[in-house]
Amino acid sequence: MTAAELGRALQNGDLTGARRMLDVTRADGQYDDALELLAQHAPHSPAVTELLIEALDASGVVHRFAGAALLDKAAVDDVAQDSLISVAESISSYDGRSKVTTWLHSIVRRRVVDHLRRAREVTELTEDLGPAERMSSAIATRTAVRQALAELPEVYRIPVTLRDINQAPYTEIAEQLGRPVGTVKSQVSRGRAMVAARLGEQDGRDTGG
Repeated sequence: MTAAELGRALQNGDLTGARRMLDVTRADGQYDDALELLAQHAPHSPAVTELLIEALDASGVVHRFAGAALLDKAAVDDVAQDSLISVAESISSYDGRSKVTTWLHSIVRRRVVDHLRRAREVTELTEDLGPAERMSSAIATRTAVRQALAELPEVYRIPVTLRDINQAPYTEIAEQLGRPVGTVKSQVSRGRAMVAARLGEQDGRDTGG
């Protein structure tokens, strides 16, 4: 009955109830059904899309898929965030013929390939640069990240800054901000995704796309 109750909550636009039912489905072993319901409603509601992203991120499945193909933790985090962005952008393409996690796995595989291709291109580029050019490139990258971070809403900007710039533990951030650890993790994840999206938009403008 839990998945059915989640479906009714989504149908009625009751996101608070939907989030509560989502937690119950995880405990009851109905999580796949819950993710499918979210995916069905997400194309019609940005709020449900956000809830789907939050659920996928909290489950750890995106990081597991990325971690199976990559060894570097930073690379896994990057690919996971890129994958969540891709889910949000392409959710309308989910047709329900497979599990959401199966569809997600195909997205993560593509983002892994993209990451490896970018890493190879950057390596080839920096091998042709002198020390001064490499330093300028690194500074430009950090500047772009900080600019994208500065543009985030405060609710995301502060947790991401504390976590990724100050390297503070999640528990310390939660205590400092007076928020639950789970909320902080979710806000950091969403903030990172927003930064990645802004950097992607900037790259598109820089290349004339």
